Amino acid sequence: MEASLFDTEKQRVRASFDRAAASYDGAAVLQREVSDRMAERLSYIRHQPQRVLDAGSGTGYGAQQLRQHYATAQVIELDLAPRMLALSRDKQRQERGFFGRLLHKDPPLVCADLEALPLHSDCVDLVWSNLAIQWLNTPDTAFSEVQRVLRTGGLFMFATLGPDTLMELRQAFSGVDGHTHVNRFIDMHDIGDALVRTGFAEPVMDMEKIVLTYEDVKSVMRDLKAIGAHNAMAGRGRGLMGKRAWQQIEQRYESLRRDGRLPATYEVIYGHAWKAEPKKPRALADGRQIIEFQPRPKA
Repeated sequence: MEASLFDTEKQRVRASFDRAAASYDGAAVLQREVSDRMAERLSYIRHQPQRVLDAGSGTGYGAQQLRQHYATAQVIELDLAPRMLALSRDKQRQERGFFGRLLHKDPPLVCADLEALPLHSDCVDLVWSNLAIQWLNTPDTAFSEVQRVLRTGGLFMFATLGPDTLMELRQAFSGVDGHTHVNRFIDMHDIGDALVRTGFAEPVMDMEKIVLTYEDVKSVMRDLKAIGAHNAMAGRGRGLMGKRAWQQIEQRYESLRRDGRLPATYEVIYGHAWKAEPKKPRALADGRQIIEFQPRPKA
């Protein structure tokens, strides 16, 4: 099947984050801020997991917060980019010191895709995912996988990016050529619908906009490159843009300058939902099941 212009190329995503591993922590301001806000929300939810999966763990910032919040739980880090996982492992080893490394094993690290989790069914109590779902083409496959690996009563908690993310950059690139230059992101209502379709109960969704500011357009692009957030759409241009085109883009972005700074808006969507008890078919007193039929709507 031919890819849509807005489909994400997974191999490019993996390669981008692998290359960005060394520079990621220095530029991941938004990722840390969203992780902090997600961690605050854990305090309002009554849940004591024994095993936690950090799906899209990056360099381990969120996993460390999860270990602090759930001191007795096992936290599994999973990411598409092996170098991100390796950096997380190295940081943890350094923090533990020589004797700590002798006494404690490295936490489990898994290099895998959210849409094909290499975990047993019903094996984790909490799946946490901070700013990873936006790299999926459709959330249904990943949500079905999360539903599969969660135990009954388990919690799925995530943050992702909505359609207004990087709207200034999209506006600056608009009409320059026929290619897609900024990643497209899924609407909050579509994500909520996907949760319901894949069997999650009591989904709760909300959204906020976080605006980072920069001195110039190059700083915006440099930060995106440092965290590995390259354009990974199938409809992106394959060659370099000319000098005149870049000047046009910079001029358009400059028109958005406010109070001496250039804005970069991120629409952050937060959500959580539970894996409920499977529904049992209704039955009569003698054990026969009741099968309900709904009449088809008239044309």
